[in-house]
Amino acid sequence: MELPPPLAELARDPARAAILLDIDGTLAPIVADPTQSRVPDETRAELVRLTGRYALVGCLTGRPQEQARAIVGVEALEYIGEHGLELRPEAGDWGDLLDRFVREAPLPAERKRFTVAFHYRTAPDEGAAVDALTAVATRAAEEGLVPKWGRKVLELRPPIDAHKGTAVVHLLTSRGIHRALFAGDDLTDLDGFRAMDDLELGVKIAVVSPESPSGLAAEADVVVEGPPQLLDLLRQL
Repeated sequence: MELPPPLAELARDPARAAILLDIDGTLAPIVADPTQSRVPDETRAELVRLTGRYALVGCLTGRPQEQARAIVGVEALEYIGEHGLELRPEAGDWGDLLDRFVREAPLPAERKRFTVAFHYRTAPDEGAAVDALTAVATRAAEEGLVPKWGRKVLELRPPIDAHKGTAVVHLLTSRGIHRALFAGDDLTDLDGFRAMDDLELGVKIAVVSPESPSGLAAEADVVVEGPPQLLDLLRQL
């Protein structure tokens, strides 16, 4: 794959640039059981190389930071978890309400520190699962939480202005970096895309699949088909 012009420009001065990446569906292939997600060894080796070349290489994810580190397996990267909520400790004030939704949930719930995720990829009746979770989302919104749909998942979050875009801004402004790429595969990554618009040079990479949300590729500067093609691109940076 020939390096697209905006990425070629980014790669010309790596000491002034950042590489920011989602994990699931971007670096790691989507798997039926989220606990089994792993970044492939060849991708991990490439990330190690990039940390020695670029001013910053980081992962922004909906997973807790500790899980993200284990899945990626590269300590030298910067990690921000739970869509940037880890930077906002007041998000913990919503824990009791989130716990109630876990107790009353129609599907198994993944309780994180600041959020709750309901995965329905392996549900025996996906339509029934979506109907049940739509009711959960409506009730959560009525009680002040923010429901967010993703790839075969519903997530409930506190009503706090924190997302991958705010996490991008935090990482870059704290280091005085004005050139970066952000790669992602889902709706939550659009916030990271939009943070690229305010940079001297910002490149948005959509990692697409048949499950990709509408609009992801339309907002991207570069489109790749799945984590293997993203790895091919990273090897050229």
